[in-house]
Amino acid sequence: MVRNPERRAALLDAAIDALAEEGARGLTYRAVDTRAGVPVGTASNYFTSREDLLAQTSVRTYERFMPEQEEWANVLEGPRTRAKVAEVMRATVTRMAADPNVYLATLELQLEATRRPELRADLTARVRADLDANIAFHEQSGMPGGRSTVVVLYLALNWLVTEHLTLPGVLAAEGSLEGLVDLVVDQLTLEG
Repeated sequence: MVRNPERRAALLDAAIDALAEEGARGLTYRAVDTRAGVPVGTASNYFTSREDLLAQTSVRTYERFMPEQEEWANVLEGPRTRAKVAEVMRATVTRMAADPNVYLATLELQLEATRRPELRADLTARVRADLDANIAFHEQSGMPGGRSTVVVLYLALNWLVTEHLTLPGVLAAEGSLEGLVDLVVDQLTLEG
């Protein structure tokens, strides 16, 4: 059977929405078909098992998180300073928070991975590769700070987005999302 890439993407986007809004238990073929507005049975033609659906959904979340080419180009413009790091991190966090279902689905996938060793291995490899790529990019682009800077930013800003999307009232009195990103970057010791 010839697969339609647009339909596959629509099914995965529907799976992301189902995960974000219903949790892993709500991710069924029928839920995906309904959300995607396709005939019942369509998702099962594209994904061989629930594990396959989960794995491919995790790949799709990464596709949707990727910045546009313009954002990548902006990273390489101008001096490599603390202000540039803050600007890039604000753009990253704003992009992640702008599509909450993608981020929330990622959290659901991580929770589901605690019960599914194959999904855990897949997610661990993907996230580790992404972190390594971010470290390499940071260092090769001449940004201040090194490996530990990227690790601290990864830890702090992922939790900031999690808090912002799940319990927004906790940090509301501390400032805007962008202001909190600046606070994190300001607290870093950036050599280089």
